Amino acid sequence: MEIFLQLIYSGVALGMIYGVIAFGYQLTFATSGTLNFGQGESLMLGALVGLSLAGTIHGGPYLNYWVMIPVVAVFGAAQGALVEWIAIRPAIKIKSEFGWIMSTIALAIIFKNVAENIWGKDDLKFPSPLSEAPIKLFGANVLPMEIVVVVGALAMMAIVEIFNRKSIYGKAVVATSNDRDAASLMGINTGAVITFSYALSSVTAAVAGVLVAPLTLTGATMGSVLGLKAFAVAIIGGLTSGVGVIVGGLILGIAETTTGYYISTGYKDVPGLVLLLLVLAVKPAGLFGKMAIKKV
Repeated sequence: MEIFLQLIYSGVALGMIYGVIAFGYQLTFATSGTLNFGQGESLMLGALVGLSLAGTIHGGPYLNYWVMIPVVAVFGAAQGALVEWIAIRPAIKIKSEFGWIMSTIALAIIFKNVAENIWGKDDLKFPSPLSEAPIKLFGANVLPMEIVVVVGALAMMAIVEIFNRKSIYGKAVVATSNDRDAASLMGINTGAVITFSYALSSVTAAVAGVLVAPLTLTGATMGSVLGLKAFAVAIIGGLTSGVGVIVGGLILGIAETTTGYYISTGYKDVPGLVLLLLVLAVKPAGLFGKMAIKKV
């Protein structure tokens, strides 16, 4: 039971990272009907920039870990806005159904190559701001940073939801999500809303990067797998459901850790992919998603 609880704790922490990246997919899909397939690279760049500021490479540390997080958030916002400007805006302007897919993939490859040239191809150790001594919780060990990851991921998603519900700018985002054309006719600058959604999406990914980095190795390749699995979580939970990405992330994270221990680490990716195929076959909109009905 102690080992099982240990696996659950690790799976929850991993699942929340998947969930917060998938939440970023949801933000952009809601406002523009597009996705940033370089979302994992946003996480990777956030982690590496954070490492440069709070780690010992490049002459650091320059900032305390907790002070570094807002700086990384600003970097993430700029990077997300750049992706929207280069890859998304032209595709929306010419009404290209698939141009944004190849554009975001191309940018992801560019970001990865840039990271390899600046930080190298080797994985780097990110210093933990908290003690690495585990804490006993209900008989099993949990790392303090794992608790921070879960709390941080939930806090980011909660802040975005509160912003959307309570602020006038958030209501503009919601209006654009519901009907972009109608929102534009009501005087809302939908182009600015889409840019904002991409900036916010990259902020969540970049901050998730510096949260998860102390638990793993940091490098130019870390975002590729995380971004792909987060996309699977978004599909499993539903691209239109905030609850869905949390539940989907938890399912995938726990499935990976338990499968890796009880069966084999070589099969830890299988349950999530099997679930993805089942969801696509039975409920394509996701477990908590809603089917879009188009009137013709």
